[in-house]
Amino acid sequence: MSVIAIVGAGTLGGTLAHTIAARDLCTQLRLIDDALDIAAGKALDIAQAAPIARFRTQLAANSGPEATVAADIVILTGPTSNPDLEWDHESGLMQLRQISDVNRRAVLICAGATHTGLVERGVRDAGIDRRRLLGSAPEAYRAAVRAIVALEVGCPASAVSLTLIGRLPNQIVVPWSQASVNGELLEECISSTRMARLSTRVATAWPPGPYALAAAAARVVSCIVSGNGRQTCCCVVVNRELGVRRRAMVAPVELDAVGVTRIGEPSLNVRERGLLETARVD
Repeated sequence: MSVIAIVGAGTLGGTLAHTIAARDLCTQLRLIDDALDIAAGKALDIAQAAPIARFRTQLAANSGPEATVAADIVILTGPTSNPDLEWDHESGLMQLRQISDVNRRAVLICAGATHTGLVERGVRDAGIDRRRLLGSAPEAYRAAVRAIVALEVGCPASAVSLTLIGRLPNQIVVPWSQASVNGELLEECISSTRMARLSTRVATAWPPGPYALAAAAARVVSCIVSGNGRQTCCCVVVNRELGVRRRAMVAPVELDAVGVTRIGEPSLNVRERGLLETARVD
């Protein structure tokens, strides 16, 4: 993957730029913001860390959507004018339209926690191919859930396997019946009382912060770059998958250089299917 562009040099954009650069996921990383001096300062700071952290990614700062030309992946984060916020739906949709006008082949990632509606509007209103546009925040939420399970069970988070399905922020279903720890079903590892406690704690884990959001977006980028079929949780516009049409839903997906190649539908028990049905209609 030769070029990745990040649109927005706010807190999330700067954090994500460092995360991607440090993993050498591309040859060149462009940090794009109308406040060019701020974008340039952050790009320089990250570039100066390269000899210490031993990464080879080249950093560049740009302003304007034309800088996304020839990018393989474009990621929307948030503006420097209010660095702790994300692009809202109106300004984000404008960004998506401008990017799509100059680059019709890049995979577009909306990295913010509030970007579910932006993904949906990008497909519906801007006419972007639903395979090319996705949100990465659900992967951050999945990581938070895995961390909570790990604390409850007393194991590394890497030992926990689970997925998410539904609609952010309030209609997310965790298929607990399929969750596992070191290959053993979670429901066989802990009592029903502890399972109930887990479900309550998980509800408080949203929204994720900028470090988790950046790590999630970087993982999604890694899946796109490698194209190895690994599943990650993303927000995508479904069309008959999950029994829903033209809505942005959270689901396990497989990715490659052209975007979403497969939307998974995990096995659910009766209760979980009922919760998903609620998410479909809300």
